[in-house]
Amino acid sequence: MRDLMAELKELRLHGMATAWAELTAQGESNTASSKWLLEHLLEQEHTDRAMRSVSHQMNMAKLPMHRDLAGFDFSASSADARLISELASLAFTDTAQNVVLIGGPGTGKTHLATALAVSGITRHGKRVRFYSTVDLVNLLERE
Repeated sequence: MRDLMAELKELRLHGMATAWAELTAQGESNTASSKWLLEHLLEQEHTDRAMRSVSHQMNMAKLPMHRDLAGFDFSASSADARLISELASLAFTDTAQNVVLIGGPGTGKTHLATALAVSGITRHGKRVRFYSTVDLVNLLERE
């Protein structure tokens, strides 16, 4: 059974939480149909907020393009598929480690970096920011 009061407060809908408490105090017969409607509305609000958060984080990441690991051709690259798969878990972020992708032009560095970033945002709820080497050096030089 869902705790509607907790969900309303989690979404910072304190006025609705107060109104729900007053409605339930009036008696169970008045709240049966209202509860179903409120549960449905809360589920939609959670979904909408999650989607808007992902969209906002994708914009803030300044990714040059949208890429994912499924679209990367490991057979045409010397990239280690096992290592990239391990990096996709983003476990390295838990220990504040960095990942540097090195290689010549056209080897898939940007594709892989972008795919890891997209995975971080969409699957792991991470905040991400993409910098090209030139942009990163310029930013560090200004500091």
